Amino acid sequence: MSPMSEKNSAELDEAMLSVWKQALVDRAKRVKLGESSYAVRSTAKRRLAQVDFEFAGQAIRGLEQNPATESRWAELARKGAKVMQFLMGGRYVAAVHDGKVTHFGGRSKKSGP
Repeated sequence: MSPMSEKNSAELDEAMLSVWKQALVDRAKRVKLGESSYAVRSTAKRRLAQVDFEFAGQAIRGLEQNPATESRWAELARKGAKVMQFLMGGRYVAAVHDGKVTHFGGRSKKSGP
């Protein structure tokens, strides 16, 4: 059974889209989610946007994609796309680009061993 309901999952997607838009598209210095506000910081080495926020008690980090890596997400960033990766518990769980959320792993519907 998934720890997050479909409703919470949809709300998380909305939160990630909002963080992506405010931080990368609007270039806001603070991101607002509901009643809370979170600082948009820059990473020390590459000056990439980074936002640490909470959703349903879970700490989440939004990190602007580094265009200097070899991933397909970096390739999109090199072409000018605004790409933000999201981490929970140190694991990449999703990416947002062009207003779309892509989830990574952990959503398999396979049952049994």
